[in-house]
Amino acid sequence: MASPILPSLGLGSGLDTTAIVKALVDAEKTPKQGQLDRRTSANTASISAVGSLKSALTAYKTALDKLNDSANPAFIGSVAATSNDKYVKATAGSTAVNGNYSIQVSQLATASRVASERYTDSSSVVSASGGTLTLTQNGTAVDVTIPANATLQQTRDAINAQATSKGFTANIVNDGTGSRLVLSSETMGEGSDISVSGVMTIDPSAAMTDAGGAGRVGELAKDAEFEIDGMKLTSKSNKVDNAISGMTFELLSKTETLSPVSITVTANTDGLKKSVQSFVDAYNALVGTINNVSVSTKAADGTWNTPALSGDPAVRGMLTALRNELVVPGTNGSGQLSVLSQLGINTVQGTGLLEFDSTKFTKAIDDQKLGGEVQNLFNGDGGLLDRMTKAMEPFSASGGVLDERNKSLEATKKSLSLEQSSLDARIKDLEASLTKKYNNMDTLVGQLNSQRDSVLSIFEAMAAQQKNS
Repeated sequence: MASPILPSLGLGSGLDTTAIVKALVDAEKTPKQGQLDRRTSANTASISAVGSLKSALTAYKTALDKLNDSANPAFIGSVAATSNDKYVKATAGSTAVNGNYSIQVSQLATASRVASERYTDSSSVVSASGGTLTLTQNGTAVDVTIPANATLQQTRDAINAQATSKGFTANIVNDGTGSRLVLSSETMGEGSDISVSGVMTIDPSAAMTDAGGAGRVGELAKDAEFEIDGMKLTSKSNKVDNAISGMTFELLSKTETLSPVSITVTANTDGLKKSVQSFVDAYNALVGTINNVSVSTKAADGTWNTPALSGDPAVRGMLTALRNELVVPGTNGSGQLSVLSQLGINTVQGTGLLEFDSTKFTKAIDDQKLGGEVQNLFNGDGGLLDRMTKAMEPFSASGGVLDERNKSLEATKKSLSLEQSSLDARIKDLEASLTKKYNNMDTLVGQLNSQRDSVLSIFEAMAAQQKNS
């Protein structure tokens, strides 16, 4: 059985000097350590809270950017369905009107392609002296500098380097008996044929020949020809965005005779509802985080829980900036839809969160025909999403309010660490000093006791001697 641990008693004094030193050290350290622990705990909680806010802001901005993506708009008021998207695809914009349309495509728009005369191969020299090769389309000329003794391949590379940004592309095609330089353009429609002059000549009015002559490849460039509800129309491009207000058509193929494609445009109620709910969820997630780190709550036992950033001016500023944008009237569109409450979106008193009444929303879209106005309220420059994103930039930006707040807290953390090190060093010195003093005291008491015992022994010896004499 292990022996019990006994207090470290002074050999001279018989006192528990270790306990005395510990009590004195604790009396000096405890109040200062408690204060330092409370400050460190508060600082750590504040750093964590600022981190939570930064993460919530990043998630909020990501959600809003997705909803405000011009390439893939989320708040489209109407949707277009086509009976056969093999021939025509249709997209409804914010100003589209619900209805049915019939489209017949008789001809697709085509671009110009021309080919040079036939050369032996890609290493054949095009021009010994070099010079300028001029590409002309729709009355606009683009000059390309061709070096001396340029081969067919070098000529292609020069065109691609100098004219690709202008919409021209060059390639080399081997037709089985030799190589030709083939030029094409992104521009479609009648009259957009490419002509080439200078170090190389290509006339698009003539077709290239099997014998090797230069000219156009296939037919001349054409306009698209189609009918909408029996009305004959043409377009320079196969993407038609001005035939019907608010509608964009992509012509993909000629329709079969007497088999028009039907396009039906209806309110995008479900899609809009999903997008609005996504906005409400993103907003509530951010405000919920703000509340968690800054709003005091009362527990069941009556005590109050005070978060790390309670009363923090930066947090109050964030919340104010968000709420201010909610009440700014929308100015885009026809003016029928200007505030969120028209769509069943309201602020919950006390929490600042948003609630979404889907029944009221559906009624606004179906009965009041506000679907086309939703995109104008939320999307685009000056729309709600754009304004809210900009309102948060001072807080979320690199070097912004939260970054500066975190920088200050990290500096405080470093200072607290230095204070802790300083306190630990002082306490260590104090403990060493007290231990030395009590050890010296114990030694001195031991010496005095020894002297006392020696004197007593002498007196006892003298007394004994007198008694015996």
